Amino acid sequence: MKIERITPYLVDRCLLVRVYTDAGLVGTGEAGLWAHHRLVYEALADLADYYVGRDPALIEHHYQAVSRDTHFGGPVLGAALSAIDIALWDILGKAVGRPVHQLLGGRCRDRVRVFAGVAGDSPGERADSARRAVERGYTSLRTTPFLPGWERRPPSAYIGAAVEIVRAIREAVGFEVDLGLEIHRNLGPDEAVVLARELAPFRILYYEDPVAPESLAALRYVARHVDIPIATGERCHSLFQFKELLDTGAVALIRPDLSLAGGFTQCRKIAALAEADFVGVFPHLMGGPVNLAAYVQFGAAIPNYALMESGSAALDEIVDAPLAAEGGYVAVPDRPGIGVELREDRLGKFPYRPHTIAPALRADGAIAH
Repeated sequence: MKIERITPYLVDRCLLVRVYTDAGLVGTGEAGLWAHHRLVYEALADLADYYVGRDPALIEHHYQAVSRDTHFGGPVLGAALSAIDIALWDILGKAVGRPVHQLLGGRCRDRVRVFAGVAGDSPGERADSARRAVERGYTSLRTTPFLPGWERRPPSAYIGAAVEIVRAIREAVGFEVDLGLEIHRNLGPDEAVVLARELAPFRILYYEDPVAPESLAALRYVARHVDIPIATGERCHSLFQFKELLDTGAVALIRPDLSLAGGFTQCRKIAALAEADFVGVFPHLMGGPVNLAAYVQFGAAIPNYALMESGSAALDEIVDAPLAAEGGYVAVPDRPGIGVELREDRLGKFPYRPHTIAPALRADGAIAH
């Protein structure tokens, strides 16, 4: 069996990839660099020159050949390689009639736990959103504890408002539901420490991306001064970055993006590194139903999986058997490959929506984050 062609599709806010073979098997993957999909689209065209005509089953070999050819890396190449890698595993699973999780060693669980996002423009709306999610069966919630326009207020004000949001959620759902906080890299190290200390009484499961990812020293500083477990890593695009991140000792949960950090081939190694440090894996899931299907295969196969996003149903019709959360979990399917088949005839209904740069500004006009 040989690869005949690789075709990318820009769909809504997603970049999907199809790898076609001369045996009639077609694999599907998704790229995860959501803000720069058009750059990844061009990278896929370049990479196709290597892959076409080669055996799709030599997945590790191909990853090593491409990633080490010139030692030029980065998130664009990482996302392109990841999408192809997922598609190659999909082909392999279809070729042998097995789901990807069986090729990775078999299921560690029958269903993967997911969280519900809590949203609203006031503490009361966040409380109502949390209550509704728990009524739907979710046992894990996540929110970003900032209200619209927060960046134009002084730190004491938005830190205080963040505490009130968390308090409202806890009063609505109690303390037997997990609650994580996505800080979105919005704070400086000292602000992150002050907020975390204020939040300590509310039993926070994780404090996600409290500071920007460029400085491991800043992350270590925050970890030394707070008592809330830190989750981070969604911007990392290589095994080696995750090794350095884990070596800080600052994280309780890592967030590899399967569609950015090397697909199944590399992310299973990242999970193994984390397992050796008793660090949980909290995959970062952006995109559509193709990514959800792939992530469920990955989450099923690793022992230190923790939880992840539940996905969005907005693009479900582009696959033949979309997965969905029920009672806070997504069941692991046993269909070959990643478990879904792309419906190419439906893609035209969802024109591409590129990311627009729209910076948030402080009250003085400076860039906020």
